[in-house]
Amino acid sequence: MLSSIDPRGQRFAAAVTTFVLAIVLVTGSGWLLAVQGAVFAAGAFAGPARSPYGLFYARVVRPRLGPPRELEDAVPPRFAQAVGLAFAVVGVIGFASGLTALAYVAAGAALAAAFLNAAFGFCLGCEIYLAYRRLFPSQPNPTEVAP
Repeated sequence: MLSSIDPRGQRFAAAVTTFVLAIVLVTGSGWLLAVQGAVFAAGAFAGPARSPYGLFYARVVRPRLGPPRELEDAVPPRFAQAVGLAFAVVGVIGFASGLTALAYVAAGAALAAAFLNAAFGFCLGCEIYLAYRRLFPSQPNPTEVAP
């Protein structure tokens, strides 16, 4: 593992994301979806631990919990953040162009994935990443950034 993260932080971030995306669906706020998209972008490009929710977890929540029993590889959750970003971008485009049904479907799909992680610890984006790696083991890691 090149980098490891606290899996409890991922569930915390998923819970916050679930809450934010629920507000997006109730209010129809494309701006709030864009903010969530920026959070996804930070998780995808800088890593989940360096996203706003990850930093909050590390500084405020984790000290109250103590160290985790185990760590997990950061690559699958980073890929999951990229998938979330893609859905957020589609949703923002939907809101901006008047295709609100598209926006709601995209935000709803991201909400469903975040809820699965928050409530059950099942990271759908992580599972997609692992399936990709099983199908294409010789392909480059899709989350690596070229030098």
